[in-house]
Amino acid sequence: MKKFFVLISSLLLLCGCGKESKENIVKDFKDSINNIKSYKITGNMEISNDEETFTYSLESYYLKNNYYKVRLVNQTNNHEQIILKDNENIYVITPSLNKSFKFQSEWPNNSSQAYLMGNLVNDIENDVNKEIIEDEDGYIIKTKVNYPNNADLKYQKIYLDKDKKVEKVEVYNDKDIVKIKVTFDKIDLKAGLKKDDFKLSDYVKEDANEENNNENTCSGSGCESQNSASKPTSTIESVIYPLYIPNNTYLTSSEKVETSMGNRVILTFSGDKNFVLIEEPTISNTSMEVVPVYGEPLLLSETIGALSASSLSWDVNNISYYLASTELSSDEMQLIANSLGNSTLVSNVK
Repeated sequence: MKKFFVLISSLLLLCGCGKESKENIVKDFKDSINNIKSYKITGNMEISNDEETFTYSLESYYLKNNYYKVRLVNQTNNHEQIILKDNENIYVITPSLNKSFKFQSEWPNNSSQAYLMGNLVNDIENDVNKEIIEDEDGYIIKTKVNYPNNADLKYQKIYLDKDKKVEKVEVYNDKDIVKIKVTFDKIDLKAGLKKDDFKLSDYVKEDANEENNNENTCSGSGCESQNSASKPTSTIESVIYPLYIPNNTYLTSSEKVETSMGNRVILTFSGDKNFVLIEEPTISNTSMEVVPVYGEPLLLSETIGALSASSLSWDVNNISYYLASTELSSDEMQLIANSLGNSTLVSNVK
C-alpha cells in the first residue's frame, strides 16, 4: 500500500510540472518590468486603416521616474517624429521642421500604449478577465485596452516567449481585425540611461545666420511675420479633400488665402457636424517652434497629431493641417484626418 501511495504522488507531481500556472506567468512578467530602471527597445509598428497599412521603425526608451522617449520613422515617406517626456513636460517633435507640440497631458499613464512595457503591465493588472494561453512558442496574454481617443480599439494580445519576454503585441477592433501590430526586435532591460538622454535640446537645429541676426524666441502662428524673412515661401498645388465626412455634412466653402509663407486653403463644412479644415505648406523653422497644446498626442495612420478638446493639428507629406470643430468627436476627427490623401475627390459637396 505504501508503494501505491508513493506511485500516485509521483504521478501527480509529474502531471503538475507540465504547465506553469497562469498566476506565475503574469507575476514573472510583471516583476521583470516593474524592477526595470531603464530600457531601450527597437522594433517595428504597423498601423492599419480600412485601405492601407503604414509601417514605422520604432525605438522606445524609458527611465524610472517617468522619463520616456519614443522615436517613430514612417517607412513610406521617412517622416520622423519623437515623443519626449521628462519629469515636467511632454513634446511631440518633428526634427525636419524644427517644430514641437508641447502638451499639458497625463500621457502615457492615461491610455494603453502597445510599445511601452509599463502600459502593458497596467493593462494586464486592470483586466480581471484577462485570458492566458500557453502554446509551443510561449504564452499569449489577452487583455482589454484603454484608448480614450480611439473607440475602435477593443483588446490586445501580448505574445511572450518561453522566458516571458515580449515578442509582439497586436491590438484588435471589435471585428477581430488587427489595427496596430508592434514587433520587438531587441529589448535591453539594462540600458543604463540617464536624464540627459531625454532632452528637447538634442533635437533643436539652429540656423547659424539666424542666431546671429535674430534673437526672436516667439513661437506659434503669431511669429509668422517676424520669421518670414528667413523662411522660403511655398504653395499648395492641389487642394486635398477628406474622403470621410460625417453624414449630412457638406463642403460649403473653399477659399485660398495668400500669406507671407505661401498660400493657405480654408475648407468649411456645414450640416449636422460643422467643421473647418485648414491646409498650408509645412515650413522648416530656423529656430525651434514650440506650440502649446492643452490635449493629447494622437497616433494617426501616417503621423502623430496634437488633439485638443475642439481641434486636431498634424503635419504630413509637406502639408500642415488644422481641423477645428466643437461638434466632432475625437473619433470623427481621427477618421477625417486618416482619410486625407492625394485625392481631389470629396464624398459630399453642396
